[in-house]
Amino acid sequence: MARYFHFKTADELVQKAKELGSDLPSSADFSPLFEPATVGRLHVGNRFCIQPMEGCDGTLDGAPDELTYRRYRRFGGGGAKLIWGEATAIAEDARMNPRQLWLHEGSASAIEQMLAGCRAAHREVYGSDSGLVIGLQLTHSGRYCFRRPQIAMHDPLLDPFTLDKSTGKTIDASFPLLSDDDLKRIEDQYLVAAKLAARIGCDFIDIKQCHRYLLSELLASTNRPGEYGGRLENRTRLVRNIIRRCRDDVPSIEIGSRIGVYDGIPYRKDAEGVGIPVPHTGPLMTSFGVDPHDHTRWKPDEPLQVARWLAEEGVSLLNVTMGNPYANPHVLRPADYPPMDGYLAPEHPLIGVLRHFEATALIQRSLPHVYLVGSAYSWLQELAIHIAAGNVTQKRCSFVGLGRATLSQPDFVQQLETHGRLNRKTTCRTFSYCTNMMRTKDHPLGQSPTGCPPFDKETYGPIWKNILEKKKGT
Repeated sequence: MARYFHFKTADELVQKAKELGSDLPSSADFSPLFEPATVGRLHVGNRFCIQPMEGCDGTLDGAPDELTYRRYRRFGGGGAKLIWGEATAIAEDARMNPRQLWLHEGSASAIEQMLAGCRAAHREVYGSDSGLVIGLQLTHSGRYCFRRPQIAMHDPLLDPFTLDKSTGKTIDASFPLLSDDDLKRIEDQYLVAAKLAARIGCDFIDIKQCHRYLLSELLASTNRPGEYGGRLENRTRLVRNIIRRCRDDVPSIEIGSRIGVYDGIPYRKDAEGVGIPVPHTGPLMTSFGVDPHDHTRWKPDEPLQVARWLAEEGVSLLNVTMGNPYANPHVLRPADYPPMDGYLAPEHPLIGVLRHFEATALIQRSLPHVYLVGSAYSWLQELAIHIAAGNVTQKRCSFVGLGRATLSQPDFVQQLETHGRLNRKTTCRTFSYCTNMMRTKDHPLGQSPTGCPPFDKETYGPIWKNILEKKKGT
């Protein structure tokens, strides 16, 4: 049974939002979601976006594996025209887990085959791949690199929860920062990956700066000395350099960026299992987009300025998100049930959804010439389409991004085209099975793949059963 989601109609959702002090647009006219858009040189056939989601199912050398190919074929045949490919590391030591995709000369042809399979599946269903746009999210995991943290700054709230797997201990003030020269080397690695992405047929690349991975952490590095810390101009120096070099050296490819506009602060569960913020004192100085005197409030001035600078540098697609999956998952992924290593939500999930929507709307209206992807739709279940249509109609976003919901229902656009609604029987209920699988490291390759055991039972049911058996044994 759902803990919070008991809504039968979109009107009930709208009313609940009013009770929470916010407006939630809704529309029964879905036609705006099927309108095309021209993004730079790209023609996108509708307003649906598959969000970047790691399957944690690649090979140890960074190539796609059987489940990866299957996932992208399902996405390609599902009908969404903007497929925002998952986090793909720019270097082996930049990976978040040992099965994360890693784009290099040895894996490039396999990732090219993955993209080709996605397009072929779309052609099988729709007769052509006209209007289909596919990209890859290029990433450096920074603080969350699986071999050893690579941090841009010391964060007094995150450091006590950042594990150095090479020692088995959390980091402290003595742990070394990446040097300025290290960051310049990483800049070069992004450019190499961007050139490979263009060579294998990506329509766009995402220079990822969210969820407190490296480029996201730099956005908050007010206490870092030197040319990459302190003032906002310095904190955005690396990402702007990367984008500028990609634009100049790889002109055939469009550039996007998924940006975290609100970090929040870490939460941990109390005796009842409910999330509470970690002890902290103000003003907060190392949390991007956060009111320094009230961590629950979004402070838009710096995120808006960064978005403007990115647009000036040539970014044509922005994907707005929030939070940190390791520190405050309720901010990033509003859900009815937490992951196994998480906590019960300290707020109604609709509050988290509204936080995403309102931030996206403010940025979109400030930059009407930039195409924005909105996030946090999955918790709305089958009513998400009504709210999506309302947001697009009112120009609060340009594209509607669905993540977890597409693991259970990759053909959601087909369902809308055929039946005018989503199939309630296969709609994601945000019970966090996918996140639980992702958190499981007891696997021969060091990382369990992730998917949707309830609604993709034949493929992921046995994997989930094995995970439960191992946990029972320990």
